[in-house]
Order: sequence, then C-alpha cells, then structure tokens
Amino acid sequence: MISRDELYDCLRAYLAALKSRDTAAVRWAEDVRVTENNVALAPGDGLWGTISGLGAYQLLFADVSTRQVGLFGCVEETVETSAFTVRLALDESGAVCEAETLVARQSDEGIRFDNPRFYDKPVMNAFVAAADRTRREEMWRLANGYFDTMQKNDGTLHTRFHPECDRVENGVQTTRTDNAEFAAKVPVAKLGCQAQFELGNYRYDDELRARRMTLVDEPRGLILASGFIDHAGRLGEYELTDGTPVVSPVRRPHSFYFMELFKIEAGLIRQVEANFITVPYRMPSPWDRPWDSWTGALS
Repeated sequence: MISRDELYDCLRAYLAALKSRDTAAVRWAEDVRVTENNVALAPGDGLWGTISGLGAYQLLFADVSTRQVGLFGCVEETVETSAFTVRLALDESGAVCEAETLVARQSDEGIRFDNPRFYDKPVMNAFVAAADRTRREEMWRLANGYFDTMQKNDGTLHTRFHPECDRVENGVQTTRTDNAEFAAKVPVAKLGCQAQFELGNYRYDDELRARRMTLVDEPRGLILASGFIDHAGRLGEYELTDGTPVVSPVRRPHSFYFMELFKIEAGLIRQVEANFITVPYRMPSPWDRPWDSWTGALS
C-alpha cells in the first residue's frame, strides 16, 4: 500500500515537473487519463505550456485506500494568479493514471471573484480526533446532501452544518465575510453556510449534475467532489424564504464545472472550499464516458 507521505511526495514531484514544464519528469501510466477544466488533454498540454509559477498556498489531502492525492492551491500564468485544484490517481505501480485539473482563470469568467486570497486554513489542515471522525459512507451522504440542498434551493436542508461553517470559492470567502464591498454586492455573504441555504438564496441552481465523490481522506475529514451546476437562466425575480425580493444573477444558460472539498467533523460540514469555472450549458464530463470514445489528444 502507498502511504500518505508517499502520495504527498508523488504530488510534490508532479507539481515540480509542472512548474518546470517537464512532462518527462512524471511517471505516467500507459493508459493515463488527463483533463484540464473538464476537457480531455494529452499530458503536457494546457497549463503545462503556460505556467510561470506556483503560489505558496498548498492544501494537500490523500486517500490511501484508493491511491489518490489532491491539492487546493494557486498557480501563476504570466500576469494572473488563479485558484487551482488537482487530483491525481496512481496505479498499483505508483504511476500517474489519472490527472484532473481545474484552473479558475478569472479573466476568462463571466462571473468574477475579485481580489482572491490564498492562505492556509487550520480547520482544513487539521486531523480529526478519532471520536469525531465520520465514516466514509456518511461523508458521501453529507456532501451529496449539500448538493441536494443547493439544487433548486428552497430553504430545505438535506445535510447538516456546523454553526461556524464557512465557504471559500475561487479564493474568496463567500460566507460570514468582513469585506464590506463584497457584502454590498452579495448581501447573503454576511451569513453562514446554513443561514444562506435556509433563505433559499440559490434557487437559480437548477441541477447539481454528474456528481462524483472522488477522494475521501477520513483521518482529515475531507471529501473531494466534482460535478456541474446547471443554470437554465429562466428564473428572474423571486423571494427569499423571509420574503425579501431578489433578482437572479444568472439570466443565460450556462453551467459551472466544480471541484469542491468538504471538511466534516462529528457528522457536520465544518468548512467548504470550492473552485469552479463557467462552461457551456449542460456540458458533459469526459470522466463519465468511455475514455476510448475521446479522439484527438487521446487517440
């Protein structure tokens, strides 16, 4: 079995190779699967040709039982620093057989998250006390319930939140914010995770689709999920559960492709970190299709 430290070493070696744009420094499996921003690519394409540096922020996590390792961090491409997520899977020999990457390039986004901050989060990094650890199956249920709560959000909760639950999206804290400018644009950002959902603020999220719970780090209480948030764009004005009238920020069809990390302690969602990008409406995932059906870079 490959240990946590060995998985971390593999990820650090992968990042060093990425930073130096040296794909030959990675031991790839013969049938490796690679995606960047939900598009199937050949090893060495995409970010490998444009990276100019890696930021200091690195939140690492690992699933020893499935030989997977992941990272939330930031990456530099010339003049822009972007939120960055990567998930690697190793085969039995220790070669990289899967590499899933998301780079949230704000200059390409229709909905921007201005002034991101990339910093260590003690809650996310901590190991969970044995008495407060949650079984893998229950972690999956709680994360999936979070998405059920978000889908056509009407104020009904399908998961359980810690009273101090916070969420960071693309490097911006979107709950309990002390950023007055951001709170003026997004008033619910002053509230915690549960209060936001109880208000039914995210009713414009029509479907949480193609959900994948890919990596579970039980000792750390972390579970990584991927999928899509579909927005039909048909909803205009609506009321929150307290009667407040609001206008949907989404008025055209599009989807978000996300990679989202949940911290779970004692059966409660304690913290959330998500990176996501805008993609075409109802875009499919290459991870949900037979890999040999993809041509071009993978042929």
